[in-house]
Amino acid sequence: MKAFMDQDFLLSTDTARALFHDYAERLPVIDYHCHINPREILEDRRFRNITEVWLGGDHYKWRAMRSNGVDEYYITGDAPDREKFQKYAETLEKCIGNPLYHWSHLELQRFFDYHGVLSGRTAEEVWNLANEKLQTAAFSARNLVRKANVTVICTTDDPVDSLEYHAALKQEMGLGFSVYPAWRPDRAMNIRKPDFTDYVKQLSEVAGMEIRSFGDLTDALMKRMAFFDSMGCRVSDHGLDYVPYSPADPAVIEEIFAKRMNGENVTAAEEAQYQTAFLLAMGKGYSRYNWIMQLHYGCKRNNNTRMFRAIGADTGFDCIRNDAPGSELADFLDALNVDGCLPKTILYSLNPVDNAMIGTIIGCFQDGSAAGKIQQGSAWWFNDHKPGMTEQMRSLASLGVLGNFIGMLTDSRSFLSYPRHEYFRRIMCDFVGTLVENGEYPDDRKALKAIVEGISYYNAKAYFGFRPQV
Repeated sequence: MKAFMDQDFLLSTDTARALFHDYAERLPVIDYHCHINPREILEDRRFRNITEVWLGGDHYKWRAMRSNGVDEYYITGDAPDREKFQKYAETLEKCIGNPLYHWSHLELQRFFDYHGVLSGRTAEEVWNLANEKLQTAAFSARNLVRKANVTVICTTDDPVDSLEYHAALKQEMGLGFSVYPAWRPDRAMNIRKPDFTDYVKQLSEVAGMEIRSFGDLTDALMKRMAFFDSMGCRVSDHGLDYVPYSPADPAVIEEIFAKRMNGENVTAAEEAQYQTAFLLAMGKGYSRYNWIMQLHYGCKRNNNTRMFRAIGADTGFDCIRNDAPGSELADFLDALNVDGCLPKTILYSLNPVDNAMIGTIIGCFQDGSAAGKIQQGSAWWFNDHKPGMTEQMRSLASLGVLGNFIGMLTDSRSFLSYPRHEYFRRIMCDFVGTLVENGEYPDDRKALKAIVEGISYYNAKAYFGFRPQV
């Protein structure tokens, strides 16, 4: 029997162990998509206890606790932090096979040097050990990032954001890592949302121009895009139900925009036309600035209406949707490509059934401008577990060039999430090592080193081309 989560955790062969320990283990982390608050980095936030840093905002953990019958009072309610931690510890011991079990213990090992097992019985021990360390300067937000060997963090920022915290961080000497904004214009795209018109007015004020048309809207966004670019932005991100392609005459788009700004509702068909025009305009802007376009889609959000009304969005009530048309995704990419405006693009579907579809679509738009110009993103959200990651890599390897894959990201709000990169690297090394052990790839350590180090770190470094800040 193997030891519980020891140094060879998830590494099932001699080759896998060598690949991880010799090549992947000590490489830095580029976290090119996360939801960390840059203000907390600027202020070098200190956390009062492990509940605050571990459970605050983590809807993965919240979902598990609800599935264990825990009352909301102990999840997002007003229960004391010690009681919330106890409920999570009691839940975790039942989560056999869940990535939360592995992530939680990797985080306890790497940050707190705790190599025991968290359960209801050991919660008091872990609570005391972790909280004692959290009171020290070594466990401030910045030092947690440094401890995790992170070199780049890309936050998630709205076009109306002042980026004041990023500006202040740029002035700091010796930070040891770089923090860049990432462009997330969902509110400008979601024309059917109740706050759309209010948002357009806010954008108008920030951009310093009146927005009376769709053309004005895109002009205002281009002004903000220029500002984001001056602040080092290299990445955009979109959260979509699906990637639409329903082209319409520009006059029709203007009519749809005017209709909505007049307080009228637009139809689903009109929304698809508007969003198509919007995404095409954004894609051309990204091409102009040499930004990377990330498209996250395939999620059905806020399914529990009662809980959405009580505690809001992003609280653990989302699920996979299964109606994303691959043909429209392909047509959208083709429309940008025809105009010579297709930027580097990363595609993520929450539905793992889409792996092969994405793998075949990205092969249609590769070219000599970059290795792996169009990427299938790492297994996302409900798929970032061992079988999900393995299947994503297996599909990508079968249909494309796995050696050009840009690897893992946290997509997290927590400073303790960085061991997820280690989790991914172990799974990746085991996948590659198994191919070698099975005689499906030669035991060529020079070639394997390039593949493993590339997927772990160097491919992302080359792909994004971040401008040094440190």
